[in-house]
Amino acid sequence: MKNSASDQCFFIDSDNDEERELGREVNDGNVSDFSNDSNDNLYQRKPSSYSMAWPQSYRQSIDLYGTVPSPNIGFLGTTATTSLTRLGSSFLGTTLTRRNTAEIIPPIKKPLIQPAVDEEQQHISQTLLPPLPSRKSSVRKSLKISHEVQIPGQCSFGQAVLNGMNALCGVGILSIPYALHEGGWAALGILLIFAVFSFYTGLLLRYCLDSEPGLETYPDIGQAAFGTTGRVVISIILYMELYACCIEYIILESDNLSSLFPDASLSLGGFKLNAHILFAILATLAILPTVWLRDLRILSYISGCGVVASAVVVLCLVWVGVVDDTPISTKGTTTLKLSTFPVAMGLCGYCFSGHAVFPNLYTAMANRNQFPAVLLTCFAICTSMYCLVAALGYLMFGEDTQSQYTLNMPRGLIAYKIAVWTTVVNPLTKYALSLTPVAMSVEELIPPSNSKFTLYSILIRTALVISTLLVGLSVPFFGLVMSLIGSLLTMFVSLILPAACFLSIKRRRITRSQVILCGTVIVVGLVSSGIGSYSAISEIIAELFP
Repeated sequence: MKNSASDQCFFIDSDNDEERELGREVNDGNVSDFSNDSNDNLYQRKPSSYSMAWPQSYRQSIDLYGTVPSPNIGFLGTTATTSLTRLGSSFLGTTLTRRNTAEIIPPIKKPLIQPAVDEEQQHISQTLLPPLPSRKSSVRKSLKISHEVQIPGQCSFGQAVLNGMNALCGVGILSIPYALHEGGWAALGILLIFAVFSFYTGLLLRYCLDSEPGLETYPDIGQAAFGTTGRVVISIILYMELYACCIEYIILESDNLSSLFPDASLSLGGFKLNAHILFAILATLAILPTVWLRDLRILSYISGCGVVASAVVVLCLVWVGVVDDTPISTKGTTTLKLSTFPVAMGLCGYCFSGHAVFPNLYTAMANRNQFPAVLLTCFAICTSMYCLVAALGYLMFGEDTQSQYTLNMPRGLIAYKIAVWTTVVNPLTKYALSLTPVAMSVEELIPPSNSKFTLYSILIRTALVISTLLVGLSVPFFGLVMSLIGSLLTMFVSLILPAACFLSIKRRRITRSQVILCGTVIVVGLVSSGIGSYSAISEIIAELFP
């Protein structure tokens, strides 16, 4: 590798690595606690090994997906012209090349040979404390790089709560009344159990990150616990979950737009496209250009309104039930439905699928001691919203409850139109943020020196979008697909893997009660995953082949 290329990669890397270097400089007086040279060297090599393993783009892409940037004076003032210029040239056709667009794109791959550093710095232990603000400012000015996400170590308590709620409270809230329809009132108990377990496993991820320096993301935890195989397996599961969410977005767009315009159709070449197929295709065409964007900061700002969107659709449901006098009664509701209860388990599990973001959220906090309070606040608010929507929606619609309660709301009401259009617009911004991590992980497999990288990237992203459309049209069952995702993937991401990684990393340093609790979480997750996946797949097959 040429020196110039290496130097370029080093100097345009993300703030994470620069700030870790600053953290070492700031703590020059702190000698490592490890007297053994081998242990000292081990702790220095591990952060590098974590960052060099696939997927190297995970931190950057998940920061985009899960972080809501907070506006600042610089963005509105001195950098406004630059931001508009970058927005105008942010499509793949002009800015995708990895080696020639340092101003927009932090490199996905780090150099194999890092530039030499002072010998004194090599013997200083890694620090998990955020670097001083003044040092970070000087780094940003010298690099002159546009970063797409919040600077790590500067996320306040309020911002962290907003980011956590944005990750937890998504489209799952639309189907939570359907969970009660499938499982009866007993499904509320499952929802609360999963909320408690998911909160606990979120704390376990924090303990795993604190176990040694260099751990920053969920795949890093997997590598620390189970080696490279664990990193790859966890990454694949996380990417599968994001990809499946994109399929849900396509189905969601199709269902809600066809409810607004049920008579829409199109005849094309002897084929007649009904409203569901037509709007699924139109939504895909509208989404496709956003997937080609490389600079996703604007979408990240807009998707930050996801919490507001969730609050709006909840308020619309309350308005319809209270102000518009929609009948509310326990008639038509049941206490327990054993036959479809596993479907309800998957739907409840899907509601707590934010663990992919939690490690990034933790490492981005200015005061990491507040992380438990942040998690508690996020889970308390989101779970309260889930319970309110589940109970109210089930009482209002009873046995007629559909997979999205917006489809049950009386047509013609202003609240209905607000809820549906809010539901339609929100996924248009989140789709690209969800699919980009998947696309970037595949792009890492392309040789860096390949002259056709731009073309391959366009083809990869286009193929991923088209594949989500085809799957969404083949299995257009929003609630059942969500239940399958919740059972097959979210149970692993939110329950099984955090507990398993914690047991593997801590090993003999944990108490017997912790082992029992983690074992209980793993068993509950495995049972729920097995039963829920089987039930969801059976229901899907029954719908496809009645």
